[in-house]
Amino acid sequence: MSTTTPTAPDAGRPGPTAARGRRWAPSAAAAAAAALLLAACTGGEGATSSAATGAASNATTGTTPAASNPAPSSPTPSIPATGDGATTPASGSSDATVTGAPAALGALVGRLYAGQGLGAGATATVAAALEGATPAALPAGAKATTGTWFGTPVAVVTAGRDVTLAVGPTWRVVGGWWPSLGVDAPSLGRPGPRFVLAVGSDARRGEPLDRTRADVLQVVGTDGSGGGGVLGLARDLWVPLSTGGKGKINAAMVFGGPEAQLKTVRAATGLPAEGYVLVGFGGFTRVVDDQGGIPMVVPERVDASHADLVIEKGPQTLTGKQALAYARERKTLPDGDFGRSRHQGQIILAAAVKAKLAGPQAIPAAFTSFSGVGRSDLSAEAMLTYAARLYALNPLEVGRGVAKGAFGTASGQSIVVLGEQARRLFADFRDGRLS
Repeated sequence: MSTTTPTAPDAGRPGPTAARGRRWAPSAAAAAAAALLLAACTGGEGATSSAATGAASNATTGTTPAASNPAPSSPTPSIPATGDGATTPASGSSDATVTGAPAALGALVGRLYAGQGLGAGATATVAAALEGATPAALPAGAKATTGTWFGTPVAVVTAGRDVTLAVGPTWRVVGGWWPSLGVDAPSLGRPGPRFVLAVGSDARRGEPLDRTRADVLQVVGTDGSGGGGVLGLARDLWVPLSTGGKGKINAAMVFGGPEAQLKTVRAATGLPAEGYVLVGFGGFTRVVDDQGGIPMVVPERVDASHADLVIEKGPQTLTGKQALAYARERKTLPDGDFGRSRHQGQIILAAAVKAKLAGPQAIPAAFTSFSGVGRSDLSAEAMLTYAARLYALNPLEVGRGVAKGAFGTASGQSIVVLGEQARRLFADFRDGRLS
């Protein structure tokens, strides 16, 4: 083991484009997620274990057999609408209705299809995307699912191959895709690469979720053109902390909360993550179990010594307890903390595949579930458009990596010093895609 002696931490402290020009189309399976827990809870129970397990195998191995993963021609609802159950006439579309939509949302969707102009009822990016739209009747079977993102109402309206994303309480269209209106590309927030930091808190019973060390640090990115990536950061990386001094990267949350953790990761990686999603052990297991587990193909048998669990090699559906053990095990892995970070990325990919199979209409229920156990600084609009990018990903253009470096010591602690491999990864990911 090489030994280095970086600057000691302060006394008293424990020791982000080039668009590639591809035409957008929904892919058969997703290979990245908006965030660690958000992806897991977006799965919904409509995706069968066998189908999700097969897709998870493809995400893990990087293969996508056409026979087992045909490209869907339209989103397939997999969970019941979570709205008020009403059938709301869509103003401007003859005899068209949006099942499950509040009256104001149904009227807004009707105006969209009638080409009447949405005014304050749409963001500037949506208004620009719809400028060349051809008015058409609302497709039959239009359905809204609703939920909340930390108290703010959100909705996804599916109508044939079209998807409309909206945020309340004064309903406004914030994104979507509308092939039936002749709109070629999706409108999903600001164009170009977008990044979100997924944080798993090490908080134990009675400890504050946002003031303990981060056990999971994963940057999830998309390039806006079908590519993406999941970048894992080992907990022992020795970096300048946004709160002052140097320390292990996961200590930033202890000193300054998730905001300080986000700033520290931005500075260390050069990636402009726009916000964070944070969850603890208990919240993770609860949401995974509520959604029926995470189907995945485990590459190798794992003896999760800290949890007294053995996770066998092969296809299976992990319970919340098993998924947490898989994501946290380090001591029995040959590459230690790097292996743990790799496992966390695998969990993200498998959860994202389940989310893809459930379809975008599962997002509102996922948001409601996550809001009950996690925290985030992202607005409902930002998170909704970011999560919807999942459905535009090409699984062959999504990579996974772990930032590595040389082992060393500082103030009696075992640390990892960022090296050239990590710097190449950060540079490679700045366009929102990992090679």
